[in-house]
Amino acid sequence: MGYATLVEPRSFRLRRVTVPVLPPGMQSLRVLHVSDIHMVGGQRKKQRWLQSLAGLRPDFVINTGDNLSDPDAVPEVLDALGPLMELPGAYVFGSNDYYGPKLRNPARYLMEKASGRHGLNGNAPAVGAVHNPWEGMRDAFDSAGWVGLSNTRGRLKLDGGQEIALTGLDDPHIKRDRYSAVIGGPERDADLSLALVHAPYLRSLDAFTADGYPLILAGHTHGGQLCVPFYGALVTNCDLDTERVKGLSAHEAGGNRSYLHVSAGCGANRYTPVRFACPPEATLLTLTARD
Repeated sequence: MGYATLVEPRSFRLRRVTVPVLPPGMQSLRVLHVSDIHMVGGQRKKQRWLQSLAGLRPDFVINTGDNLSDPDAVPEVLDALGPLMELPGAYVFGSNDYYGPKLRNPARYLMEKASGRHGLNGNAPAVGAVHNPWEGMRDAFDSAGWVGLSNTRGRLKLDGGQEIALTGLDDPHIKRDRYSAVIGGPERDADLSLALVHAPYLRSLDAFTADGYPLILAGHTHGGQLCVPFYGALVTNCDLDTERVKGLSAHEAGGNRSYLHVSAGCGANRYTPVRFACPPEATLLTLTARD
């Protein structure tokens, strides 16, 4: 417990993944995927580590939500992400951006897995939760030029002239996703189309994949957070199977196949600030041309 509380949650890692999703002949792109920061006031090491990621000089940044675990931590989130916000980027929010965390029995996650129920209050919208000041964070992201993708579409124009079409959903974990608002699939006049969602619920993954998106980026799972060495995660906190709780995998639906990247995130709920066999992370994805 001492290691899981004091050591591993501060052992930040950068994972590198290559994904062949670009059109043939297109130059490779580097994407930094950050998620589940769950910032609490005073987490200086986490802030410095996030700031240092700008030194990787990715072509663009994707943030898949749950930036907060403290209503007063918005300034620290913006300070930590400040250098990254100088780069092109896009984001979706998760439930912990909108609502403050609640103290709950961690064993409930295991019970929810056994019962097939997932999500906040049984996957219903939060009732009686603390409102987080997410609007200021959204405004700062937007002012920096990051594209907000809550049940909408947007585009990034990169320094090299490439145009990236992005489609995002609001958080399925609290039933804010509205796929009908973004239905239609990739934009054919863009160099690449990507899909974003905070929580990788199967209904969202199926919809994106059936529509033909080559790559879906998500977070939420914390990689299982407390894992069993040589076995892996026990839970995903959604209906995704534990074999795909983090990292790169494939998803099939509607006769199509997409790559799925789930970030294990770099934080945890302030009431369960532990990690075991699942260090906090960000991922640098190198997107290469398909064969």
